[in-house]
Amino acid sequence: MVNLNPTTVFDAYWRFAAERLAMYTRRLSDPEGPWTADPILQRFRFTNTYRACDRVTQYLLKEVQYRDDRPESGDEVFFRTLLFKIFNKVETWELLERRLGPIVWASVDLNEVDQILTEALSKGSRIYSAAYIMPSPDLGKVRKHSNHLMLLSRMMNDDVPKLLSQSGSLREAYQLILGYPGLGRFLAFQCAIDLNYSTLLDFEEQDFVVAGPGALDGISKCFEGPIRLTAEDVIHQVAESQERHFARLDLDFDGLLGRRLMPIDCQNLFCEISKYSRVAFPDFAGSSGRTRIKQGFAQGRDPLPEPFFPPKWNLPAPASKGGGHQYPTARGQQQLF
Repeated sequence: MVNLNPTTVFDAYWRFAAERLAMYTRRLSDPEGPWTADPILQRFRFTNTYRACDRVTQYLLKEVQYRDDRPESGDEVFFRTLLFKIFNKVETWELLERRLGPIVWASVDLNEVDQILTEALSKGSRIYSAAYIMPSPDLGKVRKHSNHLMLLSRMMNDDVPKLLSQSGSLREAYQLILGYPGLGRFLAFQCAIDLNYSTLLDFEEQDFVVAGPGALDGISKCFEGPIRLTAEDVIHQVAESQERHFARLDLDFDGLLGRRLMPIDCQNLFCEISKYSRVAFPDFAGSSGRTRIKQGFAQGRDPLPEPFFPPKWNLPAPASKGGGHQYPTARGQQQLF
């Protein structure tokens, strides 16, 4: 790779990508497991190889963006997507829909939304996901969620959905979102990606990426010596060379129903290998110096829901559970890392 000196962790990056996707496909057909023989993957929680496979993103796609009983205008798709992603928590969305019915911009009362969330907080409920930190925009309100609702109202009043639909690239859409308070580079990029899943935007994901803090740490472990590229350039190089590395390591990786890893997925994988290597490669301190993985994995027995991906990806239909496609078994496998 140009201007990069890979470490042992870099090979583990590709093995992690292949095994984590294999775990996902095994679990689709076998809710009992085990889904992997790797003790670290058994013990700790890691996101999927493909961001779109994660439970919260699957819920966003199926229940927020593509539900048949929801209006499909750009305003409505943007509003529902941002309202969901601000909290990024299924329970919060379902609380609001239980109390308010179907949430649509044309009829919603954000003051009522504010009251419901304030009441939930007073009862000790968490309304924000712990997946990443959501800073509060300084818009004069006391509570963080009140400021976020005001931010969303401002974006709607500024006709952001129409402006986004007129943008010429994923980068332009990101820059428009970034211009609003409380949304730094990483969060603005995540919002742009989520909106690009919807019918509002339709840009090529491989053209643009923003590296988050976890990815920066992962990159610092995967490559040694001075790195003379931006983190985003590193991610693009990795995404572009993926087939060569899977072949070099003799890894069976067909992608997500044939879909290659996009830069957003490679960015996430750098974040996950950053965590994984704290146990597998403790001598690699990385840029963060963190040594522990916070979230353990408690294996449940609930089957994964049937996967759903943006129709515009034109992916083949996933094999139904119990159907003819045989997913690889984890039983008897050797530890990979």
